[in-house]
Amino acid sequence: MKKILTISSNEKVLNTVKDAVSKLSRYFDAEYLWETSQIITYVNYELPELKILDYTSEDTDCDTILSTINKDPWLHYGGIIAVCETRGQKKTLEELQDSNILCVLTVEELKQNLLRLLKLVLANQQFIFHRGLQNDIGNEESGSFSFQNDLLDIHFYSSFLVSYLYNTSRISTQDRFNLQMALSELLNNALEHGNLEISFEEKTNYMMENGEIISLINQRRTDPKYKDRKIQINYTLNDNYCSFTITDDGDGFDWREYVNKAEDEEPNLELHGRGIQISTGVVGKLSYNEKGNQVTLKIKSQKDESNNIPVAMRTFETLTFKDRDVVCRENEKSNDLYFIVSGKYAVYSGRKLVSVLTPNDMFIGEMAFLLNDRRSATILASGNCRLIRIPKIDFLDMIRKNPHYGIFLSKMLAQRLFNQTHKTIELKKLLKEEKANVAKL
Repeated sequence: MKKILTISSNEKVLNTVKDAVSKLSRYFDAEYLWETSQIITYVNYELPELKILDYTSEDTDCDTILSTINKDPWLHYGGIIAVCETRGQKKTLEELQDSNILCVLTVEELKQNLLRLLKLVLANQQFIFHRGLQNDIGNEESGSFSFQNDLLDIHFYSSFLVSYLYNTSRISTQDRFNLQMALSELLNNALEHGNLEISFEEKTNYMMENGEIISLINQRRTDPKYKDRKIQINYTLNDNYCSFTITDDGDGFDWREYVNKAEDEEPNLELHGRGIQISTGVVGKLSYNEKGNQVTLKIKSQKDESNNIPVAMRTFETLTFKDRDVVCRENEKSNDLYFIVSGKYAVYSGRKLVSVLTPNDMFIGEMAFLLNDRRSATILASGNCRLIRIPKIDFLDMIRKNPHYGIFLSKMLAQRLFNQTHKTIELKKLLKEEKANVAKL
């Protein structure tokens, strides 16, 4: 069961959420709060990944709540659906470019789209509800999204992907900004110029007359000629690169002309027409199919680096290690805890390599730390590495001052135990099936 925290005192918003959750009650459970201090306590202790933040609620300090969430993303990453009253307020919130906000909706748009958005979240829940899975990340992942000509879907899916990559430390802060910009520009091109066949001149004239393009998009997308066209995103994520291929159902275009302009010309300051130029500038070369209705971009994966250092741990000593430096030795009498900031660490037991730890594993030495025991293995640095050393007495003091950290770590360990139990059950099932197959021979 996934929890949704609804931060609102607006009856229209509350009724919309209750109605949507009632239709998905098997998967979602909602909490409804509007008093700021109570909300902050709830956010710290329950750590809900999905939050509906209603800026129309006058009794709630939404800016303070958003600041609390952003202050310590190690604890509070996830998705926020922001709600506002007018399109002017919507534009202001969108201009914040807050990495946790998946989308900004007016109250009326929330009513029209919330159920669909929750279904999207459920279908792609690995991109939000992945807390405690850090040590499972690292293998290649691939998949695809397919959606109709909807600007909301474009922003929602691109935010899904980019936030996930950042929170799992695959991309850096700068790459996060660049990738979000490139995906948005290329997806908008696929929508406007690909599926809806809005020409450069047509868009220019419409924007000059109306100051925006959304109305034209909404008109065109209901046209029988275009309404069934879709956009697809295929992605591949691994240790070396993150690749995205965007395909539309349009007739394509002469991409060579535009790519050459993007590489040769000075930055374009026109009203529009700069999508390829911006994307090429921030992520490098784009690859198109011959028809021109498919584009692929790649960005290098960040390796062995943690993006989010817990706020409560930043005051402790940071240690640096060179290749093959010893972090701790087997049977050593020490029980400090180490938070992995960067690098790889070889784990040896009885002179045998048994594991390799990276920032995805978060900690080194939790067994000796929790059980007050000797070190169960020798840890060697591989390459240049950084760790935050936390003496046990200081960690316990930190937990006393920030008890929600203790809850987070307990939940994380419980999730790891659950995952390991599930893997053990699956392994036993496979072994049983194999024995049955052998017995038939």
